[in-house]
Amino acid sequence: MRYMTDRKRATGLGSARSGVQHFWEQRVSAIALVVLAPLFIFPLAYNMGDSYEAVHAAYAHPVNATIAVAFFVTAFLHFFQGLQVVIEDYVHGRWEIVLIITTRLLSALFALIGVFAILKIAFTG
Repeated sequence: MRYMTDRKRATGLGSARSGVQHFWEQRVSAIALVVLAPLFIFPLAYNMGDSYEAVHAAYAHPVNATIAVAFFVTAFLHFFQGLQVVIEDYVHGRWEIVLIITTRLLSALFALIGVFAILKIAFTG
């Protein structure tokens, strides 16, 4: 039994078969952020107001640097996935594609900036 109309069948519209995967990817990234956010924020808050050398030493530690990199990558992936759903639901036509590409590029750029900053702190003396 098919639930698509003749028009949807003819134009190829219907299930894209990616909704469930996208749903679970967003839920897994949310759960990862529940763990990573406090692990990222507590060392940051602990070193707030300390000298440059103290903050540098804290994030030069491999565990803190790894957690910070994982946090930035996961946070901006989750941000993109959420914003993509909003764009797909409320924007249609050419602007939908333009906004999704722009959002993907900006999310990747911000994630790379965060990762670069942490790696620069971790690997410079």
